Amino acid sequence: MKNKPILFLVQFSILVAIEALFCFTPLGSLPALGPIVATLAMIPVIITALLLGTKAGTAMGAIAGLFSFVVWTFMPPTPLAAFVFTPFYSLGEIHGNLGSVLICFVPRILVGAVAGSTYKALSKAFPAKNILCYSLSALLGSFANTFGVMGGIWLFFGTQYASIAGQAMILIVGTTILTSGIPEAIVSAIAASAVCKGMKIVMNRNH
Repeated sequence: MKNKPILFLVQFSILVAIEALFCFTPLGSLPALGPIVATLAMIPVIITALLLGTKAGTAMGAIAGLFSFVVWTFMPPTPLAAFVFTPFYSLGEIHGNLGSVLICFVPRILVGAVAGSTYKALSKAFPAKNILCYSLSALLGSFANTFGVMGGIWLFFGTQYASIAGQAMILIVGTTILTSGIPEAIVSAIAASAVCKGMKIVMNRNH
């Protein structure tokens, strides 16, 4: 019992290191056609929520938001879209603001909260369906990020975007969801199921 906090800290730290690897290196990016880069950075957040609990997943989401904020501020993968995630960039007359910070942090935090809460509910309803629980929880967690980001853009920058893009605003949102959000969700579901099934067995043996 005395070693549990230390074990938790080690496990969480390893996942933070993986999160940093995905955020700060090209290993965390997927090819995409949309204006926002498809990323693998939500996978460690989801796995943390599924293995260590909702609170840990939510904390990892906040860390992912911090890493994302650093990346979009100092080395944005798509400079034209950087203002969405940081107040230190602008696109013409559209300037990043407090909404940019919320877009950068809140959807990431929701990933851990949604994935962890969903898994807790599903594992009680379907105790023998681990793969199903992992996959659905990962899908919903990943979509929480996608729709959180796109909803934030619509909420905080929709008017400015519409004045520039007009009818193309809907096309931009739809293209981003199709080319970035859906691939991210599918990869997250596969990765979470593959990793968590084996890790749960090992963790249960240790306990």
